[in-house]
Amino acid sequence: MSQAAKATIFAALNTQRSILEAARRTIELEAESVAQLAQQLDGIDAVVEKLAACTGRIVLSGIGKSAIIAQKIVATLNSTGAPALFLHAADAIHGDLGMVQHDDVVILISKSGESPEIRVLVPLIKNFGNTLVGMVGNTESFLAKNCHYLLNTTVAQEACPNNLAPTTSTTAQLVMGDVLAICLMEQRGFKVEDFAKFHPGGALGKKLYLRVGDLSGQHEKPQVTTTQGIREVIMEISARRLGMTAVLNNAGELAGVITDGDLRRMLEKATVLDNIQAGHIMSEHPKSIEASELAVNALEMMRGNNITTLLVLDGGRYAGVIHLHDLIREGLL
Repeated sequence: MSQAAKATIFAALNTQRSILEAARRTIELEAESVAQLAQQLDGIDAVVEKLAACTGRIVLSGIGKSAIIAQKIVATLNSTGAPALFLHAADAIHGDLGMVQHDDVVILISKSGESPEIRVLVPLIKNFGNTLVGMVGNTESFLAKNCHYLLNTTVAQEACPNNLAPTTSTTAQLVMGDVLAICLMEQRGFKVEDFAKFHPGGALGKKLYLRVGDLSGQHEKPQVTTTQGIREVIMEISARRLGMTAVLNNAGELAGVITDGDLRRMLEKATVLDNIQAGHIMSEHPKSIEASELAVNALEMMRGNNITTLLVLDGGRYAGVIHLHDLIREGLL
């Protein structure tokens, strides 16, 4: 191998090592900044209590990268039941301040706390009589000293090699926003059912609101009685096209289930079929689920029992069938 080729390989290896070192350093610095936030939570309880008691909206504002973080926090708050809106700090001082209503709480996000837009906006908000929360990375700044409540997002340094580009500082702001959202959820007793109201679309929403009865009603309702003969059982299974049928006793109660597999096993053993009834070959105690259960719970039952169908009950009475294909079609799997 020539010296030039060796030099090229050596340079490539050095470049690779340099990239990996920069990647690890970035992750480590950002992780350290997040961990440090746990020691900077003075006053968080008062902020959360103020936000929980807010009868208006939570207005988040910032400039530059902090404005982008503010928008993400707004999205998280709205999706967890805390009405919020975004107000760009530059637009606020050019007419958009009218978005802020009397009962709103305003959170200004800034690393330096000294941006010109922030310095103009702070006294205006306070003059309106709104509660002002400063999420700031400089506790000696104008914003920190003039807000009603302070959230300290100070970081030791940016991950940027020049300590300039907002990296660890915006990560800290993002995490502090998550802290507020989660604390508010707990304060308000926000439940899965509440979450479902704000996430009706996509697989996530369906996991939270789609019920077994919503899907089982789309199918035929195969059923025979324990005394019906094998010919009637086969005809019912074939006609309903679900590969199975429920078996009911004379009182109309669920007694068992017969699947295609049960029929095959019967044919392997029996030579005379004339006297065989559904009650002779059914599997007792079939797996079932109430129509009011979440469809995702049906999926977990199918997975846990390695089956593809469940009998559906409504108040304990046989109401239909839910199939694995129903759950796949709805995007739950």
